[in-house]
Amino acid sequence: MPNIKSAKKRVKVTATKTLQNKMFRSQMKTVVKKYEAAVAAGDIATAQVLYKVAVKKIDVAASKGIIHKNCAAHKKSAFTKALNGMNA
Repeated sequence: MPNIKSAKKRVKVTATKTLQNKMFRSQMKTVVKKYEAAVAAGDIATAQVLYKVAVKKIDVAASKGIIHKNCAAHKKSAFTKALNGMNA
């Protein structure tokens, strides 16, 4: 446990930010699962709507540093490939 006032504050701030990051990551994972379920079910209309939502969440996560930018690019590429595969 820290003794210095600024260190105590950093512990509180870190805990708050960690909670926010976990909440956002959970939201992102939920959207991704919904998109993957729509692709697996073959529902093109729902998949197209969820694709936009999922890509937006992934972009925000990458910009906030919750996931690495290359991880975000990899996921978006895979999502695009799956969506284009459904249309073909």
